[in-house]
Amino acid sequence: MKKVVVGCALAVGLAASAHAATTVMSAAPSESWTVTNYYKQSVYDPKENKIGDVDDVLVDKAGKVTGLVVGVGGFLGVGEKDVIIPFTAVKTAKKNDKWWLTLDETKDNLKSAPGFKYDKASTTWVPEKK
Repeated sequence: MKKVVVGCALAVGLAASAHAATTVMSAAPSESWTVTNYYKQSVYDPKENKIGDVDDVLVDKAGKVTGLVVGVGGFLGVGEKDVIIPFTAVKTAKKNDKWWLTLDETKDNLKSAPGFKYDKASTTWVPEKK
């Protein structure tokens, strides 16, 4: 009986250590970026005029970043409109030791784009109703 208990304990210990090894990485994946390169960063047009700030980063169920929610217009957040742009539309560069995000759009173009609001009940962005 003692051998069975010891054998079970050993099996549980091995299974637990094997499980831990598959859920923890020993290094960051190569070619991975941190969300902080985007989240709360300013976005500029090609002429270096500020368009707005990234308010959210949208990720699909597979973990792929699909879009950015950018707040445009307003002053200090008042009157601001949130629009969603495809992640692939944003260009990144390093400028003065900071990530520099650009988009081939103007602030006025984005102000006329459909707006979105965050719905806490569904935890997703939904179109604004006008």
